[in-house]
Amino acid sequence: MVHGIIIPASDSEPLVGVEFAKLEDYQRVVGGWIEAVDIPSIDATMYVNEEGLLRALPFNRRATFLWWFHVPASRGHAQLDGNAVLVGGVNSAGHSTDLSPAVSKLLLGAGECNVSTREPDSKRWRSEPDVHEDYLEAIIWATLLQEYAPGLQVRVTPTSDSQSE
Repeated sequence: MVHGIIIPASDSEPLVGVEFAKLEDYQRVVGGWIEAVDIPSIDATMYVNEEGLLRALPFNRRATFLWWFHVPASRGHAQLDGNAVLVGGVNSAGHSTDLSPAVSKLLLGAGECNVSTREPDSKRWRSEPDVHEDYLEAIIWATLLQEYAPGLQVRVTPTSDSQSE
């Protein structure tokens, strides 16, 4: 069994922690053949429907921005459509692994998050004034900030952990 999270395409549906036993479990969630989208910085792989765009599945804002935030080279080149499954990275045998407890906690239980920014030549982080309801909403804002100011460094932290340096 592989521990992961379902990221529904509909923003009105919550993220759900799930155990996946076989390929068909992934396919059932995404509604067809799966395509792997790697997110190396958090040692994760996201699985989406490989025909999501062709089948006009709904845009998955949360999955797309999670990918864009952690893989900046993907921004503006592709979007993720339909439900997504997020699990850990692939091991040396080519099998999916459990999503790390730290990433699971960020996505399922971190609560409010803060976005901090830092200019390229500065050592000081500055907290953005708005607190975001969860990690995904915070990374959406952080990604947009980076699009408008490409040299700006951003970080997202749960409000219980955030500190200005």
